[in-house]
Amino acid sequence: MRDLAVPLKLAVTLWLAAAAAIHLYFGGFGFPEPITTRGFHLLVFVPPLFLLYPARKASPQGRPSLPDWLWAAAAAAPHAWVMAHWAEVSDRMEYVDPFTPTMAVLAVLAIVTLLEATRRAVEVGLAWMVIISLAYMQWGHWLPGVLNTRPFSPSEILEASWLVPTAGGIYGPLTGIVATTIAVFIIFGAFMQGSGTGRLFSNLGAAAAGRFTGGPAKVAVITSGLFGTMSGSSVSNVITTGAMTIPLMIRIGYRPTIAGGIESAASVGGALMPPVMGAAAFVMAEITGIAYGSIVVAAAIGAILYYFAILVAVHVEAKRAGMAPMPAADIPSWREVAQDAHLVLPVALLVWLMMDRWSGNFAAFWATIAMIAVAALRRRSRMGWRAILQSLANAGLTMAPLAVSIAGAGIVVSALTATGMVVALGGIIKDLAAGSFPLLLVLLAVTVLVLGMGLPTTPSYIIAAAIGVPQILELGSAALGVPQADLLLPAHLFIFYFAVLADASPPVAAAAFAAAAIARASPLVTSMEATRFGIAGFTVGFAFLYDPGIMLHGGLGGILLATAIQVVALTALCAAYAGFLLRPMGAVARLLLAAGGAFAAFYHGVPDLLRLGIGAGALLLLGAGPLLLARR
Repeated sequence: MRDLAVPLKLAVTLWLAAAAAIHLYFGGFGFPEPITTRGFHLLVFVPPLFLLYPARKASPQGRPSLPDWLWAAAAAAPHAWVMAHWAEVSDRMEYVDPFTPTMAVLAVLAIVTLLEATRRAVEVGLAWMVIISLAYMQWGHWLPGVLNTRPFSPSEILEASWLVPTAGGIYGPLTGIVATTIAVFIIFGAFMQGSGTGRLFSNLGAAAAGRFTGGPAKVAVITSGLFGTMSGSSVSNVITTGAMTIPLMIRIGYRPTIAGGIESAASVGGALMPPVMGAAAFVMAEITGIAYGSIVVAAAIGAILYYFAILVAVHVEAKRAGMAPMPAADIPSWREVAQDAHLVLPVALLVWLMMDRWSGNFAAFWATIAMIAVAALRRRSRMGWRAILQSLANAGLTMAPLAVSIAGAGIVVSALTATGMVVALGGIIKDLAAGSFPLLLVLLAVTVLVLGMGLPTTPSYIIAAAIGVPQILELGSAALGVPQADLLLPAHLFIFYFAVLADASPPVAAAAFAAAAIARASPLVTSMEATRFGIAGFTVGFAFLYDPGIMLHGGLGGILLATAIQVVALTALCAAYAGFLLRPMGAVARLLLAAGGAFAAFYHGVPDLLRLGIGAGALLLLGAGPLLLARR
């Protein structure tokens, strides 16, 4: 991103801050018509990207070039036209009323500028996926077999991609959810950071875990999880917290690849952690029609298990290497932590409003107002007008790339739906599974991880959910004997978890690569370590479908049993990989312990009590058994 000269930097900052402030106002007092809201959202966030992000490395780095200004103007034109003609756009019958030459020109401008903004500010892979989707609509009727589709005229392609707000495309429902709920939550996260809540989280993590073995790594895990609830971006989470935690972990003895792996796994998990979670969770609420509060409740145990497994892996790694806790001088006192404790109140208000079934944008609006008011109670957290302005601008900087990535994903989903490719791809995966529900889940997990190599989490989840969820509902209902309606949320959470994990899984892992850059380590090895520390994401993803107790469904006994199975399985798997459980372990013992953990986590063909017994038995026999024999 460019470091602009002061006059232009101030202008862009004020523009983004004003845009965020208007979104915040809408969140509390109501949004305009959907097409106006979506048009305004893209109008204020797409053009600045051409001023902030250079086209190439050789482009001017301190100022926009003339072509950048032209790109920005071209990006503004179609969205300004939509806002000016909102009534005409809202009232027109899609694919029936004429798609005029003016609309066609504006559609081309909207798509081309969106592609260029995506290439510059998000991922070139997403831009290529949008191009491939459009090309498939144009020439898909030439392809054989299941890939064959009906011919689409250029005007139909442009209309489907741009001006069909009820079905998909740039102005589709996905852009709508980003322009409303997600935008207000991003603003709330920015105010959490601006008020010093990040300092609270950092001090809390250090005070809670710093005195224990491998303390800095445990601090990184806790801090990254708490920061992740604010940012929702794994890469920004790595950059924010990793700059402090990764060098500290390396200094006390962790290898650079392991330090980077711990940080990236912990940062990725922030998108899984209630109460805020990531942008994809809000999209999930929109797609499924399930209240966001219900999704948060269902995901809570899974998120806790994810971080539990990282802490276990960090602990056994530190024990094996004989690492010391953090130096006492670096550990903040609980008194210092308590000085920022008041900043928890707005988060509590947010949770209470959402549990009371207020809309997400309304809850986030009042939580943001409460954050400003509560921060004023102490001088160290008080936010002056500069801090408020900077928080709004930071929220705008976060929203701008997300706006174009979601709009691009909307074009892909529109193309997949219009051509019938959703059904075709789902059918291919279903045929490969050959009626095996476990194999179907494995194939879908691989598909999501592959999508995640070139796409951010939210577009990856959206596309994979469109392809995979219908197959899970159809085959899973028969395999598990559960109504499809009861599988809707578990199916989406399964896809969601793997979309999040893709940021830390090789061969292309954005969060792990960012951590590797800080650690000066191999990106590929760092991503492999991140996958190891994030193993719980894989076990919990499958547990959502097979162990409903993980989602707080069923009685207390079922919830405790499902949770205990995961705790035992994850402890066994983490210890087996590290080769340490109370004492160092040999190769045979590690293999047996890994087998017991994998059996408890994934083998659902036997009663749950047997799975728990085998996992717990492996831990006792291979962990405590040799220790007791040695003492005798």
